[in-house]
Amino acid sequence: MISPQRHRIAAALLAAATVPALLAAAAPQPERAPNGVVHQVRPGESVQAAVDAARPGDVIELAAGTYPGGVTISTDRLTLRGQGDATVFDAAATPAGGTPSACTRAGHGLCVTGLPGAPVTGVTVESLAVTGFTKNGLNASRTDGLVVRDVLAHHNLQQGISEEMSVRSRLIGNEARNNGQAGIFIANSVEHEGGALDTRGTAVEANLLSGNRIGVVLRRTRALTVEDNLVTGNCGGVFVVGDEGVPRAGALTVRRNVVASNNSYCPPNPRLDFIQGTGILLTGTEDVTVADNQVVGNTGTSPMSGGIVIYKSVVGMPNARATVTGNQLSANGPADLADRDTGTGHVLAGNVCQVSEPAGRC
Repeated sequence: MISPQRHRIAAALLAAATVPALLAAAAPQPERAPNGVVHQVRPGESVQAAVDAARPGDVIELAAGTYPGGVTISTDRLTLRGQGDATVFDAAATPAGGTPSACTRAGHGLCVTGLPGAPVTGVTVESLAVTGFTKNGLNASRTDGLVVRDVLAHHNLQQGISEEMSVRSRLIGNEARNNGQAGIFIANSVEHEGGALDTRGTAVEANLLSGNRIGVVLRRTRALTVEDNLVTGNCGGVFVVGDEGVPRAGALTVRRNVVASNNSYCPPNPRLDFIQGTGILLTGTEDVTVADNQVVGNTGTSPMSGGIVIYKSVVGMPNARATVTGNQLSANGPADLADRDTGTGHVLAGNVCQVSEPAGRC
């Protein structure tokens, strides 16, 4: 069940009161579903065993309760469904005996994993929580058509929800908070550089992202949208990151988001200066559209601080042809709208703001 709080972000971008999650009905035998079998799992039973027994089109229905992580899904068109935040994959839960899975050894809560040249297709993960893992709450690699919906990912040491080498995903109505790196992270590859990945229309929509190092990170990706999200209380809001790799990162849209008060301090690392008070950052990209966002109260003293900031990449690669239009910006500092880049072809027009760098861009 999708909580009203997350569902309403798309329309109102406001927090709303949640309602109690539905509890799964006990069933001694699997029941038929329109497109497969529903496998009921209760706390103390093996989620991985149910996943391994499932066929394409089946549903794994988890009762409310706590489960150990390290579950891997590699079956096409499988749905893993909990009962909202009451169904929790918790790193502190005691795992069953036996050899730990690759997902467990990597430190992830849930893994959706395909193979080179053979992505896992049509998987849905919905209405559950993942917390306390040493790497990512949900880790997806080599997927096609993945849906992640109404998932709460919190207090994981790296990403809340992470995706690489994947296309045509929908990450919708989730909440990612207090993760050590990004709330939502989408990349061509976690371990390798290279050119940007054409995601073929991936959408990051109607999510609530707070208390992370960065709310949303798009690293070396193309052809996706980030829209109708509420991004607040992070060190940085939305980062679109590229470099000299070809094809360039970009050809994507960030629109209709509320990006507010991302003013926490996160220290520097070997690749990036400290982060504080950054709303939306473009670095080393091309042909990115940033439109119709509300960007308010993002202030700091980092070289990347400000409302909407165009900034050279870590290797000095400038942005090209950014379009920033129709945004409402206020109380960002040191500027609402800052072009600190040497790139060319940018269009900054139709924005409502008070202070720009250089002056005269508002």
